[in-house]
Amino acid sequence: MSALPVVSQIEVLDLRHFSSRQLRPLLELEAELWRTRLRWDYRSSTELLLQYLDSRILQGFVALDRGRVCGYTFCVYEGRKAVIGDAFACTPGGEPDSATARLLLSHALEMLRHSPAVDRVESQLLLFGHDEFAGLFDGSEFTVHPRLFLELDLTRALPSANVPSEFELSRWAPQDYQAAAELIHACYEGHTDARINDQYRSLHGSLRFLHNIVRFPGCGVFEPNFSWILRDRASRAMAGMVLVSRVGERVGHITQICIAPAERRSGLGKLLLSRCAFALRAEGFEAVTLTVTESNAEAVHLYQRFGFTSLHRFDAIVLNTRYPAPRYGA
Repeated sequence: MSALPVVSQIEVLDLRHFSSRQLRPLLELEAELWRTRLRWDYRSSTELLLQYLDSRILQGFVALDRGRVCGYTFCVYEGRKAVIGDAFACTPGGEPDSATARLLLSHALEMLRHSPAVDRVESQLLLFGHDEFAGLFDGSEFTVHPRLFLELDLTRALPSANVPSEFELSRWAPQDYQAAAELIHACYEGHTDARINDQYRSLHGSLRFLHNIVRFPGCGVFEPNFSWILRDRASRAMAGMVLVSRVGERVGHITQICIAPAERRSGLGKLLLSRCAFALRAEGFEAVTLTVTESNAEAVHLYQRFGFTSLHRFDAIVLNTRYPAPRYGA
């Protein structure tokens, strides 16, 4: 006689009812997936999230399958914007569970839609593939931007580039904050990525974005020795920069690379990539990664010509809650 199928009985409860001790095994499974899929050591982010869990300040949900913690999602708020920071679920065997993750995201979206102080929701769920949540993010109130996770093998031959005589290259220093934020804001004016991340739309937001990637481990541990600033020798204006974090023992991640609009198409992007890649390799790094919006064809072409290859395709999702939207059921 064949065995009866096991019926899943998922409950979804408030995240604030759970402690770091209860969530730690699930988050450690997620961190292992980051390591194997994206070569990313996620443990520092895991520890920071566990601290926030015990403070009971994060809003979100936990999925229980007959008492077993099998998934979670959480949100953070920035003014009238909410960011779905993560969603993850796994089966009893430790495999990713997209169906339960979808259920958790449905609850998060419904909560945020009915939050009168929230006008906008952003999310980039790197562990999930493009269109993995097809149907959940459909409708006129959503905008979905496919993005690419690229990797450069630093053990192979790398393109080189010389610094033009009119420019000066130096490593990142704390006094670069203001000029770097001004450069980011100028570079993303009218850009697709400013529709994905609204921090780029203002100088204040760009400065906050910069502080987040330099001071917090969400995008790895910032590495000033591999982060470079390019200046015009005559005017001292910042012409470009590349910022790098360490995301693995021998893996770096480019968190930001931008060239001043007036200096584009002059080879400065290749120069910054080259200086960054050679410096990382000299210190024993084996790879460096970055993410890019697929519709940003010029940037994608630059990275591919430089030698980056695609590891993963994922979605950046934006929800404008001012649009009328149907109610999601459990």
